[in-house]
Amino acid sequence: MIVFLGEYEVTLDAKGRFLLPVGIKKQLPEDASEEFVIARGFEKCLTLYPKKNWDPIMSELIKVNDYKAENREFLRYFTMGAAELELDTAGRLLLPPNLKGYAGLEKDVVLVSVINKIEIWDKSKYQQFFDSFSLEKYSDLAERVMGGRNMTQM
Repeated sequence: MIVFLGEYEVTLDAKGRFLLPVGIKKQLPEDASEEFVIARGFEKCLTLYPKKNWDPIMSELIKVNDYKAENREFLRYFTMGAAELELDTAGRLLLPPNLKGYAGLEKDVVLVSVINKIEIWDKSKYQQFFDSFSLEKYSDLAERVMGGRNMTQM
């Protein structure tokens, strides 16, 4: 699995393309292809996965019981509009118009590393999200999510 770190500001051109930052390219292993999958995020953002990270997710989703209505609903939403992307010769990715519209992406964009994927946010929406952040909420969330584990024991 490919793991990412960092935040990067990029600008979309008139066609909805952006240059993949060098900082992200350096984190891609040499054997990784230049193929990605882009999908809707859980918030009003997009998620960009290297194809190598997307394939195991699909392998798990194919096992989901399709006879349950809520499972079908989740599968539809999770994969709705997902598309394969490739870097062009200039190192740019072209965002599909439907996904670009979903996330409200116009010009100024922030790429946010979230372990195995990169979230693509409208800069102002990301700033609003970040402004709502509080150290107390973060601390409480960390305790709930990590279950009180000692990080040095992991």
